[in-house]
Amino acid sequence: MSVLVFMALLTAGCSSIDCPLNSIISAKYMVHSDTDTLHDTLSVVALRLDGTATLLNKDVNITNFSIPVSYGNAFDRMQLMLTDKNHVTLTDTVTLYKTDTPHFESVDCSPAFFHTITNVEWTRNAIDTIIISKPSVTYDTRDENIHIHFKSGH
Repeated sequence: MSVLVFMALLTAGCSSIDCPLNSIISAKYMVHSDTDTLHDTLSVVALRLDGTATLLNKDVNITNFSIPVSYGNAFDRMQLMLTDKNHVTLTDTVTLYKTDTPHFESVDCSPAFFHTITNVEWTRNAIDTIIISKPSVTYDTRDENIHIHFKSGH
């Protein structure tokens, strides 16, 4: 019996599976305003294809935020709601078009999907411009994928 336990431990100890701990792939959005820190409250809401919405992020005094990228749709759509100190809210809709590529670390690891951002469309209530700075979305959380430039005064 102890030989079987020893063999099981030896076999388990020799496994060199190096799966990523975090398999969620997120795009990093950099915020640019007059001071490069957005002092208004920014709420980010995911708009799903089935008509539901989910609050993903809400913060004030931010310079960046990260949003998970879907792996089953040709695009992701979200609303960015900017609320100033007078409780006036401006809402913009952002649509991120992308392609998905399966990524395999090992047959023992769950597959992940990397993405290539192909285009971005947005309304222009509070947002001035959006620039794709790095279209490749991978595990690397240091990459700045999207730069959002807000209109003056935000």
